[in-house]
This record gives sequence, structure tokens and C-alpha cells, in this order.
Amino acid sequence: MKKGRRNFIKNSTLLGLGIAATPQFGIASNTEGNVETMNMTRPKVLFFDVNETLLDLTVMKESVGKALGNRSDLLSLWFTTMLQYSLVSTVGRQYNDFGIIGAAALQMVAANNNITLTENQAKEAILTPIRSLPAHPEVKESLERLRNAGYKLVSFTNSSNKGVETQFKNAGLTKYFDERLSIEDIGKFKPHTDAYDWAARKMEITPNECLLIAAHGWDIAGALWANWRAAFISRPGAQLYPLAPSPEINESNLKLVTDLLISLK
Repeated sequence: MKKGRRNFIKNSTLLGLGIAATPQFGIASNTEGNVETMNMTRPKVLFFDVNETLLDLTVMKESVGKALGNRSDLLSLWFTTMLQYSLVSTVGRQYNDFGIIGAAALQMVAANNNITLTENQAKEAILTPIRSLPAHPEVKESLERLRNAGYKLVSFTNSSNKGVETQFKNAGLTKYFDERLSIEDIGKFKPHTDAYDWAARKMEITPNECLLIAAHGWDIAGALWANWRAAFISRPGAQLYPLAPSPEINESNLKLVTDLLISLK
């Protein structure tokens, strides 16, 4: 069995229980109760997370690490704090630009580690490099292949509309996408279920006709809980959430994900 096909069913708790899954997850049980792979159908729209999924965050991580006194060990704490307070804002029915929340989170992490960092310094460390991030090496060719295969491509990000527009222009990605969606228009950050429901409505399709491609376990979990399909890109340091369903595709880069999606009928 090819690696990609194994990944359709890898780590699924359904396997150990002998329970049939829906065809979108690529597994089912036959009449003898044995689990076997099935051919999946094509989703109507491919939704792409942007930062880390498509764009390489190395330059921004270096900038943030420098702002934290060259404490690269604090980078993951900063990111999780940013995500935490984006969800705090959503639960509290508030909204601020994701970059602004990121700068506030950076000040919090700095303060807790006795690092002096002003609001302007925090914003500069994040907002300047994030506008000009390069695409991962395999991204442009993969997006071109998916378009040529007839897929509709939509970006779906926690970043602002202006932010992702600038990022795509600087990274040379604008021409590959049919639509750009930002949660700025709904005011609720992913992985809130309402964000995924809203994106599906915007494209005038049902949730199970959507497939999210992302390099964040929390984003994949949110999509699956909203009854979307999902493909995980396991960039270095990225992990799936063990308490969420397993996505039907789990590969190390977008090229491998693209190979599998193009094979679907």
C-alpha cells in the first residue's frame, strides 16, 4: 500500500473498534467486519490556511526571537499565547487584528521573562516580516497543478484582508486563488465552528464539500468538528490534536497532498 493511502486511515480510532466510517474518510468495513480503503470523492473547494501552511515563517520567527532577547525557546510559548488570546477575544465577543493580538502576546511573554519590549517594538517584530514571507518551495508548483486539475482554491486565514492581500502579492501567490477569505469579515477566529460554517456559506456549498489544507493541528481539529474534510501538512514542529478525529490526508508537504488530491475522481 502506498504511503498516502496508509495515511488516509493511520491513527484512526475507528480501526480498532471495527466501526465503519463515511467514504470521505477513506475507510469502511466490509461484510466480514474488516476495514478496507475506499476511493474518496473530490471536494468541491480546497481551502488553504496561509501562515506556515503556504508561507515560510522562518524570517518572522527570527525577528520575534530577536525581540525576545534571542530566546528562541520562547517562540512556541509566544505563538500559543497569541492563539489563546485570539480565542479569548472571540469568546468575549471582541475582535482585534491577528497581528495586533500577536504583538500583545509578545509583550506578555516578554514581561513574564523580564524582557523589556515596547508596544511599537512588538508590532515591528511581527508586522514587518510577516508581510514579506516567502512561499515554501513546493507551494507554487502544487497550486498550479491543483488549478490545472480543476480544483477551486480559496485561502482561509485568521489574518486580516489587507494583510493576506499584501502577503500574497509579495509572495507571488495571488494568481493561484479564486477567492481570499479572512475571518475579519465575521469577527470570529478559527477554530471557532462559526468561522468554518461562514466560509462554507460564502462558497455556497455544504460543510462536507469543503476540504481544509493546513499545517496546524488546531485548525484541522476545528474543520473536522465543523464537518469539513481535511488534509494535514506536518511541517516541522506541527502535530495533530490526539483528541480530534484524524484527517483523511496526512503528509509532510503540499506536493504530496497535491498528488493525492489529483488522484481523486
